[in-house]
Amino acid sequence: MPSFDRLSTLEIARDVAAGVRSGAEIAREALARVAAYEAVQPQVWIHRLAPEQVMAQAEAVDRRIAAGERLPLAGAPFAVKDNLDVADVPTTAGCPAFAYHAGATAPVVQRLLDAGAVLIGKTNLDQFATGLVGARSPYGACGSVYNRQYVSGGSSSGSAVAVAAGLVAFALGTDTAGSGRVPAAFNHLVGLKPTKGRWSTRGVVPACRTLDCVTVLTSTADEAAAIDEVVAGYDAADPYSRRSAAETGQPLPDRFRFATPRPEQLEWFSDAQSARLFRIAIARLEAMGGERVEIDMSPLTAAADLLYQGPWVAERTAAAYDLLIQRPATIHPVVRQILEGGLRITAVEAFQAEYRLRGHQRAAEQLWQSADVLLLPTTGTTYRVREVLAEPLALNANLGRYTNFVNLLDMSAIALPAGFRDNGTGFGVTLIGPAWADRSLLALARRYEEIAPMPEAPPLDISGVRPRVKLAVVGAHLAAMPLHWQLTSRDAKLVSRCRTAPVYKLYAMANTAPPKPALVHAGADGAAIEVEVYELATEAFGDFVAEVPPPLAIGTVTLEDGTEVKGFVAEPRAIEGAEDITMLGGWRAYVAREQAPA
Repeated sequence: MPSFDRLSTLEIARDVAAGVRSGAEIAREALARVAAYEAVQPQVWIHRLAPEQVMAQAEAVDRRIAAGERLPLAGAPFAVKDNLDVADVPTTAGCPAFAYHAGATAPVVQRLLDAGAVLIGKTNLDQFATGLVGARSPYGACGSVYNRQYVSGGSSSGSAVAVAAGLVAFALGTDTAGSGRVPAAFNHLVGLKPTKGRWSTRGVVPACRTLDCVTVLTSTADEAAAIDEVVAGYDAADPYSRRSAAETGQPLPDRFRFATPRPEQLEWFSDAQSARLFRIAIARLEAMGGERVEIDMSPLTAAADLLYQGPWVAERTAAAYDLLIQRPATIHPVVRQILEGGLRITAVEAFQAEYRLRGHQRAAEQLWQSADVLLLPTTGTTYRVREVLAEPLALNANLGRYTNFVNLLDMSAIALPAGFRDNGTGFGVTLIGPAWADRSLLALARRYEEIAPMPEAPPLDISGVRPRVKLAVVGAHLAAMPLHWQLTSRDAKLVSRCRTAPVYKLYAMANTAPPKPALVHAGADGAAIEVEVYELATEAFGDFVAEVPPPLAIGTVTLEDGTEVKGFVAEPRAIEGAEDITMLGGWRAYVAREQAPA
């Protein structure tokens, strides 16, 4: 099976330009990767170009290089979301009944081809780019490349998976409410969402035409910047294209101010790991020279609420109106429900919402008086595919909490990787700036990547392995202790021997057989306690929890490095008649003391 290591746009272009490798060689490798990964996630693609079409592109690139042309993307294989037109290739927007053959290629795609990139095919998406999950497609639901039981994010789902799985070097998506940034986060990618109108949207099936942006998914900020250099530019034939004299491209100074919301305004949806990873990202920006300032996020969230609870839903309806009226049964049920909601919105409501939005925008503009850039989690959590299928609207809305407002308020943004949850899914943060701050954000993203290495990515999920849970044990379940067999019988694997955060007390409970301790959170009065952390399959963990006797229970335990895992905790009655053994530092020291000769 071919390697699924990430492909580098810049390395490929340098090698092809220098004659180290040919474009044809790169194309053959990409086709082999695509074919091999087909057995893992067949949902990635809606339409792949025939191998001979791909090879013809690559061979043409080689001839252009031989003729002396300078091609900044020479030989780099790429994909495009299937709501962007490519001449003589079907455009479906994720809906077979909507499909048509485009007569011309979208300018953003054509500029990439002109720069020497090689198109592999068109990728899956949430139908009509309506969703942030990647699960609203008749072509199948995509999963995160690191844990396919969890959503890939959307709506640019296939584009994200194709890059993260190493099938292509970069991919185009679109981003109206977070459709490029969310899948970037879940798959450990960079997702550049340019200022509205900075990249042409001609040849794009609209989601909300006044808000839509084409976006790019890459592995690094340098690659995103290289794509931006090729694609950005005014398109006179696109009525939503914009020129600006304000874009200077100047990087932020060494000392800069970054804003984060007040802590009470951050919603994590019970995902403590995301909260911890965001704290680490804040520390990373501070190490870069950033000064953190807290801001009131309410104008941003108020604007975000308008996207799906206001008249912009009707703009989505307009994009698929004829199909919705004439053949509604051909539209995905969840998408149809959303689009039908737009039919009930009046023009009066549309103008009223526009007035409210202008007020929110004026309030949001004050943000840039106190900060150079805004740092937010890209999402507060993630979900399993089966969860979003069961509860499609509410969970999708949760994923858009920190993304929905950006285009409404005319901001630029770049999503960046920021670590991994224990389930293998990526966590990301987003740097947000005012309109036309794109190049400044790219420069800051480069600094972010350089300041400290990211945690090593987990292996790709190519076997459908079920997720696992980390469990901290503190007493009778430690290795060589009487109940350790309850872990080994469930194929638990030792992850580490470490200590808790210094906020716990440990008690030897009275009248238990075999003897057991109680771990109690004590805040500043506590100490660090020795634990062992094991990893179990989700089903095995549930089976184990069912056997935990009261007054013990399984809760969340904070380790010395700030990581939070599942672990043994105790009800208050557990310490009745118990001995406080905190000063011993752990259960093993207590057992050794009890077994020592008198």
